[in-house]
Amino acid sequence: MVHLLTTLLLGWSVAVDAARPGFHPRRQPGTHPRSSHNAARALQHRQSGTTITVDLSKTYQTIDGFGTSQAFQRAVQMSKLPEAEQRHALDLLFSTTNGAGLTILRNGIGSSPDMSSDHMVSIAPKNPGGPTKDPIYAWDGSDNKQLWVSQEAVNTYGVKTIYADAWSAPGYMKTNGNDANGGSLCGVTGAKCSSGDWRQAYADYLVRYIQFYKESNVTITHLGFLNEPELTTSYASMRSSAQQAADFIKLLHPTLQKANLGSVAIACCDAEGWSSQAAMLSGLKPVDDLLGIITAHSYTSSPSSPMNSKHPVWQTEAADLQGAWTSAWYASGGAGEGWTWANNVYTALVGANASAYLYWVGAQAGNTNSHMIHLANGKAEPSKRLWALGQWSRFVRPGAVRVATAGSTSGVKTAAFRNVDGSVAVVFLNSGGAEAKVGVKVTGAGSAKAWVTDNKRAVEEIATAFADGMASLGVPSRAMVSVLVYPAVVQNLRPLRAVRKGV
Repeated sequence: MVHLLTTLLLGWSVAVDAARPGFHPRRQPGTHPRSSHNAARALQHRQSGTTITVDLSKTYQTIDGFGTSQAFQRAVQMSKLPEAEQRHALDLLFSTTNGAGLTILRNGIGSSPDMSSDHMVSIAPKNPGGPTKDPIYAWDGSDNKQLWVSQEAVNTYGVKTIYADAWSAPGYMKTNGNDANGGSLCGVTGAKCSSGDWRQAYADYLVRYIQFYKESNVTITHLGFLNEPELTTSYASMRSSAQQAADFIKLLHPTLQKANLGSVAIACCDAEGWSSQAAMLSGLKPVDDLLGIITAHSYTSSPSSPMNSKHPVWQTEAADLQGAWTSAWYASGGAGEGWTWANNVYTALVGANASAYLYWVGAQAGNTNSHMIHLANGKAEPSKRLWALGQWSRFVRPGAVRVATAGSTSGVKTAAFRNVDGSVAVVFLNSGGAEAKVGVKVTGAGSAKAWVTDNKRAVEEIATAFADGMASLGVPSRAMVSVLVYPAVVQNLRPLRAVRKGV
């Protein structure tokens, strides 16, 4: 017992072994438990191949979660489903038993004067007459139905991270007088307006949005004020350089503090690509201590290497925007297939040390892969993109710390994480043409379970043999398997300290 507790306190040693192909350990009905135990031990002795060791003493980033958005009236579309299908769609997004178990919701802070098309209506659509005039707020208690989704996420499913992000300031605060078609915030470097400096008014606007949610019993945890600031679009958009963003952050931070919202983390800057955001970091250095997280998208460049920042870095928007709707897991490695997105997340977490990964839209109508759940004919149909995120989010929970692995198994990607509750999640992606037999050994483990997603299954539990701290299972070809290994004793576990790479 002393040896077991000592081992748990120091961290688990996890070994993953490639097992002999074609062998399926399986207890027959009526078999004595000792026979099953011995069979599992025999399997371990017959295993061959590379051992992958998970070293809990070497840590990387803390995982904040996985998520999506219902911005641009996608929440309105979901609210128009029959009541039973509304619940089905919400379950698919947030349930840890019937869905993907997503843990981050990204809301769009509206800037448009109305809800025509799919515009996100502003909380202050009318110009008060100047930046020092009292704003004319018009909170409708709905926020394009995003408040409803947020309340469900928080109160029904226990989601704790709500990221509110503005695509633009209201048009009357900008150089072009329009919340669309680019333009910059009046008052930042190089953006003078005859109406005056609107930076403080915009900071107050964002704070009031957070307060409206707080009054509705939803806590916004993260706040962004830009979206793809290098891009001009026909919908809500606002141009900004890193220096201009820093100009605004210098006012936004004390405004949050003054409103007793100092716990809200400031995010910047949701650039269109990972590399574009990395290039902005030098310009943000004067306000680095005021920031909470760095945020980037994956359209012009995907996460491939860590950013040079002390802050958590989130990938906050990615999608196959052009592909025709598909719910497939794997056919040819297409951009919209679930297998592709399982690997995209892996690269972001392991290759780029991302702390969060968000797919663009959760549920919406339309025939593209911009979303994970298809709304049509009053029904909600999940795609395997959703289940790809679910294979991560259901088992790698907020606060988990990624830990190192050594060794490799041909054709199988491996990542390991220690959750706050002491369980260890080991994720496998098998790109090979045959099932890979693996063993997961955790010193001091008490049990293990595993779940798979492939062409036939969606986060479905699969059999595992467990004996002497070893979980033995098969990872099918072109499949993702998440293994949870539980400690025999969970009390007094020493928490892991994540080390931010790239600083």
